Amino acid sequence: MAASQLRLGALLVLALVGASASNAHAEPAQLTPPRPISSTHVEPPSGAQGDATVLLELTIDAHGVVTAARVISGDEPYASRAKEAALTWRFRPALRGQKPVASRVRFQVQFTREAPDPADDGAASDVDAPPDARDKDTDETPGGDGAGGDASAGPGSQPTDEPTAKQVPEDEVLVLGARTPTGATRMSRAEVRQLPGAFGDPFRAIDALPGVTPIFSGVPFFFVRGAPPGNVGYFLDGIRVPLLYHIGLGPSVVHPGIVKDVDLYPGGYPSRFGRFAGGVVSGETAEPRTDALHGEANVRLVDAGALVEAPFANGRGTALAGGRYSYTGLMISAFAPEAILRYWDYQARASYELTSDDTLTLFSFGAYDYLGERRDGEVETFFNTEFHRIDLRWDRRVSASMSTRTALYVGLDKTEVEDGQFVRDRTINLRHALRDQTFDDLTMTAGFDAALDYYDVQFEVGDDEDDDRLDELVPGRTDWVIGSYGQLEWRPEPWFTLTPGLRFDLYYSNGDLAFAAEPRVSARYEVTPSARLLHALGLAHQPPSFVVPVPGFQIAGLDRGLQRALQHSAGVEVDLPGRFTGSLTAFHNTFFNMTDALGTSQQDDSANDDFLRRSLGHSYGLEVYLRRRLTERVGGFISYTLSRSERSLRRVKFASRFDRTHVLNAALSFDLGRRWRAGGRFMFYSGFPVDTDQGLMRIPPFWRQDLRLEKRWRLGERGSWALVFEVANATLNKEPFDLECYPTTSGGSICRTEEMGPVTIPSIGLEAFF
Repeated sequence: MAASQLRLGALLVLALVGASASNAHAEPAQLTPPRPISSTHVEPPSGAQGDATVLLELTIDAHGVVTAARVISGDEPYASRAKEAALTWRFRPALRGQKPVASRVRFQVQFTREAPDPADDGAASDVDAPPDARDKDTDETPGGDGAGGDASAGPGSQPTDEPTAKQVPEDEVLVLGARTPTGATRMSRAEVRQLPGAFGDPFRAIDALPGVTPIFSGVPFFFVRGAPPGNVGYFLDGIRVPLLYHIGLGPSVVHPGIVKDVDLYPGGYPSRFGRFAGGVVSGETAEPRTDALHGEANVRLVDAGALVEAPFANGRGTALAGGRYSYTGLMISAFAPEAILRYWDYQARASYELTSDDTLTLFSFGAYDYLGERRDGEVETFFNTEFHRIDLRWDRRVSASMSTRTALYVGLDKTEVEDGQFVRDRTINLRHALRDQTFDDLTMTAGFDAALDYYDVQFEVGDDEDDDRLDELVPGRTDWVIGSYGQLEWRPEPWFTLTPGLRFDLYYSNGDLAFAAEPRVSARYEVTPSARLLHALGLAHQPPSFVVPVPGFQIAGLDRGLQRALQHSAGVEVDLPGRFTGSLTAFHNTFFNMTDALGTSQQDDSANDDFLRRSLGHSYGLEVYLRRRLTERVGGFISYTLSRSERSLRRVKFASRFDRTHVLNAALSFDLGRRWRAGGRFMFYSGFPVDTDQGLMRIPPFWRQDLRLEKRWRLGERGSWALVFEVANATLNKEPFDLECYPTTSGGSICRTEEMGPVTIPSIGLEAFF
């Protein structure tokens, strides 16, 4: 007799209905996945032998009736039998708050032989993601969001919340009508795990997305639609983070096990984001799991990490702890005994349900990086940074249609160099957000936030003139900012959504005041069920910024005014056959009064300090994005940006220092069978302009190839472990970074390309999930 095992993915619903989408931090009403209330047992076809797997997509209406079933994958005669049976199932419908809603869910039916051996590597299985990634996986198609948790049912049994090795990584529930924010590009951890060169890190995948132009390959700073690195904001659960990556081409400063997904807003972002005149990178942590103890651990050539979460108080509360520690210095010392390089990070979270409507969460995280050198028996510090955050939040469900979040966090950012000199920022931030969806066609979000930053500096260059300039840039002081915002999402017709928003900020720095009003609007037109037109327009402001984000280093004063950016984009998204999604987006950004020492560095402007110099900027271009989820049996994407970035100083217009006309990323991931998975990624970008004796020239282009190979085994009933081989720049390509031109005896000149590297990052690691 054959048995069947089925999987219903648990819910990730980003109730991002325009304004609510852009204000997910306001904690939407509780979202509950559909659950089967009838038997989901499926008898195997008569005479069928062996194992088989069928993946279905079910549409479940607000009454719990399966109105449609579609076979995504699976062979006959099993596929027809599973589809026919699914149309007879009944569910408890998905709930948004207390309101039943229609949903779309993916179900896996696995037909197996009697009493299968759980250790049999040959059994049909699509286990390619850790349990937590499967539970929280997100559907990033432009039409909506989904996520996976678990519910399983064996023949004749009731569903449970225990994941098993038979679950597919793409399990998801899509609440129909929910969608990603207009203009955002999302990457979930489950997908990023399969992206070569990202090393399983969601934040590491940012440089592969449209609109992102790297400074150099592997360097953790990038331009976003022409905006310099210092104008790009980083957030985790609404908490401002000073930087994303560890030193030495290291991983992100947050353990990937706690990250659910990452959104890139290249422009026209939601009104809850402010104080940055470029793009916004926003990460969301995975929701606490109250079903059972779970965790993960990994050991790689350069570092080791672990994360564990457990419920307590009968599931009313959860506690999580995790972190990573690098022993890169031990490897480097074999080649350069004088070098010192180390980093670590930590995360801790406790969440407790005070009542059915009130939840209190304490979340703390931080990171440390050090680079130095041993010389003549002493240690010289080149770079020493750290940051810490402690966030206390209260989430309250006021009614079935209204929810609020009130949160307070304190933080410390510090950068230290030689002789104990440092810059430090101690901050406290209060924020409150409200979301209301009383009417089906209207969602309102509103909130306020205030921040107080105390900067203290102990820094001397040794030259009086340079010390004076430094004191002008970053004096000890107390700055503050107060802001409020509101946003509406109006859906007068099912095919049309208009999302206007408005944000106000009042800044104080070093004795100066500045006020900013930022209107923003986005629109979404459902031209057909599979095609959408998207528009976004917004104004953004920011105080003067440094070249790149450095913890504790914020340029003081507002006497020269705020930076301003007018951001506009228009595009089309199309759902294509074969579960492909394509998008084409045109953008144009104008930057006023901007501080961009990087973008204007090729211009000789001795009359002004480079860091305080103000310029006018323009960027415009076209972005192409074609993707099929990397968690599919065969998945991948093509991301291409054609753009131009310009700066103007004293009516002289020139290309930005890191203007790269062409940026291309292509990735492919495929299941080889028997739990082997392989992938490759190709990156190419054209050269940026440099000023030489022969005039303005561009350095040669650069390309690299990243590779990844994984073999996974089962670990007990719920987990898995894997051996992963991964390398960035497997082709050992050197990267051009400058041109040097020399005169010849014939009166001409010859130019030589200056190269660095090759910068290659190999990784061999073991990882386990339970």
